[in-house]
Amino acid sequence: MESATNKVVLSGFAGADAEIKTFGTQKLAKVNLAINETYRNSDGEEVKRVQWFNLIFWNAKAELAEAQVKKGTGLTVEGRLQTRVYDGTDGKKRYAIEIVVNDVTIREREKQEAF
Repeated sequence: MESATNKVVLSGFAGADAEIKTFGTQKLAKVNLAINETYRNSDGEEVKRVQWFNLIFWNAKAELAEAQVKKGTGLTVEGRLQTRVYDGTDGKKRYAIEIVVNDVTIREREKQEAF
């Protein structure tokens, strides 16, 4: 059987400061990543849109995200896709697709720092 790969690489900007939650000794940081895209539609018109992705950082990476990821911070992340199922307030099942971050590079004007 062939092995499967679940790997995602994205580069964009944080839509807000990292949101932090603590579960006992575990720390979680959530960040929304905006990626600007431009393409031409069937009429040849240039269309601009923003794609949003939910990033999840755990433990030491969450602590660094808490300290360094603010709205507008440039990020390049590598991670894996994860689907989470939960019940909505209306009782219906909802699905969330998230990127669990393994590696991240913070892009700044004068330096780049990876953690």
